[in-house]
Amino acid sequence: MELREIWAGVAELIGSIPRTDLLWLALASLVLGWIGAALMKRSRVLGRLLGGASTAILVGILVTIVLQMSRLDPRIDLAVPELGLPPQVVEGDETRVPMAQDGHFWLKAEINGVPAEFLVDTGATLTAVNEDLALEAGLEPRRGGIPIMLNTANGQVTAQIAPIEELRFGNVAARGLDAVIAPNLGDVNVIGMNLLSRLASWRVEGQTLILVPNNPQDDLVRVGE
Repeated sequence: MELREIWAGVAELIGSIPRTDLLWLALASLVLGWIGAALMKRSRVLGRLLGGASTAILVGILVTIVLQMSRLDPRIDLAVPELGLPPQVVEGDETRVPMAQDGHFWLKAEINGVPAEFLVDTGATLTAVNEDLALEAGLEPRRGGIPIMLNTANGQVTAQIAPIEELRFGNVAARGLDAVIAPNLGDVNVIGMNLLSRLASWRVEGQTLILVPNNPQDDLVRVGE
């Protein structure tokens, strides 16, 4: 392999790294730690101070990453209002969704009061909305959040995480749910497992998807007809 090919591969790898506040903060903390180590011979106190600051910053970044990743799994979901991470709650009554003619389950929903259609995709980890809907619904990427790499029909793209104030469909209401604002998604919006896994249960009977929140009532709504 020629040097030019190696350099092109390295440049592509670096270019694929999401540019985020956390990335620049991590780089700054590494530089700070290097400076602290270099100053140890001249001023041990200053060197230790800079080294300690570098370590504290890296620990803070690690905690932020753990908190964000924990929100993908309801078993270890953490709500930390001080860091702008609201609790993710899915509640309401049982809702039945008939299968559409294309063989998929579609929901007529409202996201922050804006009507939109969502495809139920059990293969998707996160709920995703297209850029136009995100703009209309007032979704804003979480500052300091870690971008998610998504595989789409148009290749791999970087998507930002944003909290949804309220997502309603049928008898179900989801609040504080994390979603990704996905570029190149077209007009499609997706309900992912981060919502479905917070239900008491969900199942398919025949051509009907049955969603059962925790503490369900007897009021049934068919959506998507």
